[in-house]
Amino acid sequence: MQFKKILASASALAILATAALADGTVGIAMPTKSSARWISDGNSMVDQFEAAGYETDLQYAEDDIPNQLAQIENMITKGVDVLVIAAIDGTTLSNALENAAASGIKVIAYDRLIRDSGNVDYYATFDNFKVGVQQATTLVDGLKERFPDVKPWNVELFGGSPDDNNAYFFYDGAMSVLQPLIDDGSIQVVSGQMGMDTVGTLRWDGAVAQARMDNLLSANYTDKPLHGALSPYDGLSIGILSSLKGVGYGSGDMQMPIVTGQDAEVPSVKSMIAGEQYSTIFKDTRALAGVTVGMVDALLKGSEPEINDTTTYDNGVKVVPSYLLEPLPVTAANWEEVLVGSGYYTMDQIQ
Repeated sequence: MQFKKILASASALAILATAALADGTVGIAMPTKSSARWISDGNSMVDQFEAAGYETDLQYAEDDIPNQLAQIENMITKGVDVLVIAAIDGTTLSNALENAAASGIKVIAYDRLIRDSGNVDYYATFDNFKVGVQQATTLVDGLKERFPDVKPWNVELFGGSPDDNNAYFFYDGAMSVLQPLIDDGSIQVVSGQMGMDTVGTLRWDGAVAQARMDNLLSANYTDKPLHGALSPYDGLSIGILSSLKGVGYGSGDMQMPIVTGQDAEVPSVKSMIAGEQYSTIFKDTRALAGVTVGMVDALLKGSEPEINDTTTYDNGVKVVPSYLLEPLPVTAANWEEVLVGSGYYTMDQIQ
């Protein structure tokens, strides 16, 4: 299975790093603990870096940009050897990274591209365009499954945070699937709201998504049903679903619309099992941590980190050499095999 290959790759990188222990400190700047996904990322990196012989300084900024900048500057002052940064706003770090470069500190962008700086050495992430493709594909699959005799399908679009470079890849990937169906009349965006400048959700805030869905429903769906919602993240999906349930979807003769997601967070997995959220995209944080450990280990030993993409991620100053991992779509049909079978969750965590 694909997820087993991903785990094998992560394990191989961790073993490689462990084979020759190296002294050094890695500063890890994470955006927030409000998402279980980032907690998992931080824990996975600490575990794997320490197993490979490195000390770690893990900091969470709680989606506060000045706080993250201060944390990064403090790591530079303390003399970390490498910075691993999942940026809150990928456009705000140029000055801090100039200071890092002046101190000889290498920088790895972690899952969120750092923009407008030449001082980003490498980028570890998932294939984010493919994430969007998978979200839209599961949306269409769900529409065909749940509403086989309906055309056009009424769908609304939600985007991620406009200050997160990944959000545009997710949206563009999804629209590569959805736009042809919009053009041929199979899908109708009743509100007319399209484009990241319109559908973006600042800071990936589920409450903002819920409020927007409330407004969409009251303005456009009092006399017609909604069939689907493109959601790029589980935290938004839960807010969207709360709005839908609030007006009766999922009860009586009002079928629940198809709602997508990302990150396979426990509340969304439970929601899928309950027949509410339709799908999510699994991004194994253990594998991403393994790739990042391998990058750091190579840098500190004076060798070249493994990369598999040298064209996609232009940050406005340079194309950042990257390693892209494979995302996996998850539905009620395969969640146990993918999430429990891979050891990412135990059955007790889900039930």
